Amino acid sequence: MIIFLYGKDTYRLQRKLKEIETRYKKIHKGGLNLEKIEVGQIDFREFWDKFRQPSMFIKKKLFFLENLFSNQRFKEEFRKKIQPIAKSQDIVVVFEKKELPQKDKLFLSLKKYGKSQKFQPLGGRALKTWIKNEFQKEGVEVPPKVVDFFSEFVGNDLWLLSNEIKKISLYKRKEKKVEISDIESLVRPKIEADIFKTVEALANKEKRKALKLIQKHLEKGDSPLYLLKMINFQFRNLLIACSFKEDGKTLSDLLQLKLSHPYVAKKSWLASHAFTLSQLKKIYQRIFEADFTIKTGKITPEIGLKMLITQL
Repeated sequence: MIIFLYGKDTYRLQRKLKEIETRYKKIHKGGLNLEKIEVGQIDFREFWDKFRQPSMFIKKKLFFLENLFSNQRFKEEFRKKIQPIAKSQDIVVVFEKKELPQKDKLFLSLKKYGKSQKFQPLGGRALKTWIKNEFQKEGVEVPPKVVDFFSEFVGNDLWLLSNEIKKISLYKRKEKKVEISDIESLVRPKIEADIFKTVEALANKEKRKALKLIQKHLEKGDSPLYLLKMINFQFRNLLIACSFKEDGKTLSDLLQLKLSHPYVAKKSWLASHAFTLSQLKKIYQRIFEADFTIKTGKITPEIGLKMLITQL
């Protein structure tokens, strides 16, 4: 039997792989031969010998083949043997953590002879349903308006969402109900660190680079509203750092305020050299105006964010 799993949503794909492994270990206690193979590291003959090798004691064999599509020779040989593999009582799980060309011969063969499932990044109602269900698993209530805010705030990175859901649920263990204020105070997506690269690009007058960095975030599913919030946060730090320098104060004075992590404060202090206080005040005002325009529905968050970058 062949099970074919693929797609960009690596979180749900990985969870499915774990489910398959757990299920067959439970069914075939002590009688399961499990092999996890990175296809780029072996040739097809080695796999084929293991697959065909009979055993008096092992009831069933389970193979996980990763990155089969990256090994052209293995790929071609596998396709030639796909029918006997599919008819076997043993299980071969082929998985690819990415999109695949749908006209590829092996892709078409796997779809034909195997049980296939595509894992696309979640969005819209499906994403919100997933978030709600994950909170319920943790025993915490999350109202629809909070789910809406959370999905917009963090984006659709399920690895990140899962970690934040566990953290929030642990914090709200007694109250059992999540509020928007909890999201705002507890969630710190990893894009906070990455967004400083965009700020540095803007400091170096590299708007094209800044736009490319923002586009990468958007393509990954990061929320444009949260990206805007982080840009606001970073330029606020720059403004504070620059005003300190204008007043003749030092980095030590800035660190004593504890307005942000020491690492962020130091980065802000260095980056603020590229701006004057007047420039930073104008930028901060433009960020405020962009935020207002987006929240009043005059422009979509993504377009508003990109327009802001071109104006800074």
